[in-house]
Amino acid sequence: MLWKVRFMCFQPILVSGIGLAEWNEDTLWRSAYKGLADDCLFFAEDVFGGQFCIKDNRVFIFDPEAGALESLVDDIEGWAKTLLSDYEMLSGYPLAHQWQKNNGQIPAGKRLLPKVPFTLGGAFDLGNLYLADAVEGMRFRADIAVQIKDLPDGSQIKLNIVN
Repeated sequence: MLWKVRFMCFQPILVSGIGLAEWNEDTLWRSAYKGLADDCLFFAEDVFGGQFCIKDNRVFIFDPEAGALESLVDDIEGWAKTLLSDYEMLSGYPLAHQWQKNNGQIPAGKRLLPKVPFTLGGAFDLGNLYLADAVEGMRFRADIAVQIKDLPDGSQIKLNIVN
């Protein structure tokens, strides 16, 4: 069961033919974070596009909506152990499983993104999710992260989406 979960919910960085080196290029999506994603090696992601990365010889979770790093464990081995012990929380497995039961497999290069960003109070439920291109999702959320990075928690904001 855990083996199946690993492949359903954790994507090694391979997005529509994009490998690890390309995923970590500034020109793909990282530069949109205006320094918030610097000095990280991104190597895996959850079903929502939340990134796992190595920085300063530690493994971190990078929240793409807030552009924030949270230290997770000391090394890759610790990451694997933590992942296996808390895969539902760290992978988004429950929602990914529900989504796939209702809509079919999530295609390579796609992630489930919230219609109302989680950082802005969006619900972790199927009604708040849509299928999006992984790279475009990172760029879109970078714009939000850059705009809210210096706001105190609880600040009122107005989200304007412009084509």
